[in-house]
Amino acid sequence: MPPAKRGKGKPSSSESTQSVKPNNFPSCIRSIPPSSVAITIHAKPGSKTSSITDFSDEALGVQIDAPAKDGEANAALLEYISSVLGVKRRQLSIGSGSKSRDKIVIVEEVSLENVFDSLSKESKG
Repeated sequence: MPPAKRGKGKPSSSESTQSVKPNNFPSCIRSIPPSSVAITIHAKPGSKTSSITDFSDEALGVQIDAPAKDGEANAALLEYISSVLGVKRRQLSIGSGSKSRDKIVIVEEVSLENVFDSLSKESKG
């Protein structure tokens, strides 16, 4: 049997990587070093009220009380998420998907645990 190859292989389990999900957080929220968190969101614009409809591994489902035109839904989404997380609006930005229902929202200067706790509390209440 040939010896194991060294070099550009998969990292061994003893190596520390940033992609490991501590405490089994859902895949839709992930840490971005040094102090940011990315949230995968499936937005549903045009609703009567803003609320979290689904909190799964794929995405955080959020219905928004603004129409999907001229960036109104994106602004309302960021405003709603900032109020849920208890952070300032300027700490949030849309990383990708500004013209799509599937978006990645970046939250700066916050911990993964705080984001998870706030989102899970809002989705249950």
